[in-house]
Amino acid sequence: MSLLAALLVRSPLCVLLGGSRAWRGRGLVSELWARSRRVGEPGRPGRLHAAGITCLARLGRPLLGAQCRLTSGTAGPDPNTEPGGREPATKRLKDLYENPWTIPNLLSMTRIGLSPVLGYLIVGEDFNIALGIFALAGLTDLLDGYIARNWANQKSALGSALDPLADKILISVLYVCLTYASLIPVPLTVMIILRDIALIAAVFYVRFKTLTPPRTVSRYFNPCYATARLEPTFISKMNTAVQLILVAASLAAPVFNFVDSVYLQALWCITAFTTAASAYSYYRYGQETVKILNK
Repeated sequence: MSLLAALLVRSPLCVLLGGSRAWRGRGLVSELWARSRRVGEPGRPGRLHAAGITCLARLGRPLLGAQCRLTSGTAGPDPNTEPGGREPATKRLKDLYENPWTIPNLLSMTRIGLSPVLGYLIVGEDFNIALGIFALAGLTDLLDGYIARNWANQKSALGSALDPLADKILISVLYVCLTYASLIPVPLTVMIILRDIALIAAVFYVRFKTLTPPRTVSRYFNPCYATARLEPTFISKMNTAVQLILVAASLAAPVFNFVDSVYLQALWCITAFTTAASAYSYYRYGQETVKILNK
């Protein structure tokens, strides 16, 4: 108790009477050391020496840090910052987290959910209902883009990947099923499927490369953690529109009896051209379509 009282009394004097910051640090340590050797039973130096070391370890370090901050006139380094005044890495990474439950993302997931329903109806040759559900899926595509462009809080990095992914899933399912129903030629469907597989593989590769270590499965598939924003090329947007127009025309062909129309066949050629041009645009300008968020 006498040692603790002496420290509490003497420490402010060290702050007031010291010279430089370095001298004050040595003064406090030496004061603690001297007190530890003078207080106690005179015949037990070993025991008193251990008590002094314990006191120095428990009180000397925090008192020394507080002394240096007080006497220098400025606060010490903030433990919540890194050297250079930057925010800690954990806080910077938290800033990349976002809410995945936005309206555009829900609309995109709705479009993905409608894909197998449309495929089932097409295989069953129920083209009237399939045409109506396809119109609903197209409406969700228009709405999610409109909402994301006009409301900043509804735009997300996840949505930039989820929207084209939903389109590709819908288009792939529809083209496969329409080819099965002999409404779209096989070579065109193969071209579209291969392009979509390549783009989806590229998206997974970009996700892997932009994910900061540790690259665990849970972090990789965490939709809240945003690492990159994808911007499709102009020709790719045009290609998606042409592909959807061909799907709508193919679904309407058996309903309105123009399956063998020359205009439908011309649309096949246009779709093949835009699909090839879109694939080349991603090959040529692929890096410009990816914006890294966690450099």
